[in-house]
Amino acid sequence: MPPIRFGILPIGSAAESLEQWRPLLDDLQKRLGRRVTTVSASSYAGLSDAIGAQRVDVAFLSGKLAVEAVSHQHMQVFAQFVRNDGAKGNVAMLVVRSDSSIHSLDDLLAAQGHWRYARSEHLSVTGYTAPEAYVFAPHGLNSDTFFGSVRVGDHQSNLLAVVNREVDVASSNNPDMDLFRRNFPQEAAQLKVIWRSSLIPSGVLVLREGMPESLRRQLADFLLAYGKGSGEAGVRERASLARIPDLGGFASENNHVLQPFVDMQYTLLRQQAEHGQWVSPQARQARLAQIEKDYRHASQPLLSH
Repeated sequence: MPPIRFGILPIGSAAESLEQWRPLLDDLQKRLGRRVTTVSASSYAGLSDAIGAQRVDVAFLSGKLAVEAVSHQHMQVFAQFVRNDGAKGNVAMLVVRSDSSIHSLDDLLAAQGHWRYARSEHLSVTGYTAPEAYVFAPHGLNSDTFFGSVRVGDHQSNLLAVVNREVDVASSNNPDMDLFRRNFPQEAAQLKVIWRSSLIPSGVLVLREGMPESLRRQLADFLLAYGKGSGEAGVRERASLARIPDLGGFASENNHVLQPFVDMQYTLLRQQAEHGQWVSPQARQARLAQIEKDYRHASQPLLSH
């Protein structure tokens, strides 16, 4: 019997994420009576490639990766993360040192070409798309050209880079900030947040469309009920969930929950096109028309389940 291949989007390092998920996946293995193996990529792109190559059956993904998986890689959303405070979302942040001369967003935006920035890959919602869509693009700016230098890394190493004065500002989010406080309490005390986004929908769980229906149902039923039971088993499951930063459980969902991510990407691309340098008004208009077409195309699969 082939194993169930579970893809994990890393919070912190890939090895750390694997350790956080292990107790839950061990319980899933027992329940299904078949092996559960993990696909823990060190990057968003690596996990997306594994899903595209059909090497993943079920996965935890953030919004932008999930849109790609649903639109092009034969996956379907069946659950959304619920934070341990009950919220179904995270907040993107821009973070500096407490003793930085950047006291506010205005300070940051006032000095083009001066600051050093640490961000996540383009596939990261909180680490790239949200700051780009809500901070830089509305001012006609692009972070890749606005900053004196840009480095791309995972959230934890980016926050350490701020502490160590290797960069001036980093993008992050509340689960990764919480994890950083847990792992590096002294360093975390040296950081301050200068910008927070509004609530961005949490990551989701997706299932491969080609799996047998009975197995899909077993997987969904197990994960949706996990941590909600009474007695010793419920207490133990909730302790396993608590190992994964900010996770309180899973709520039933479908593809439509991804619409805000498609909307955010659309907003970003439209702002970039409107503020961009174009050889002619016709070229600008053609780009805007293409963005509209892509937006309709990306929204379509989100309505179908």
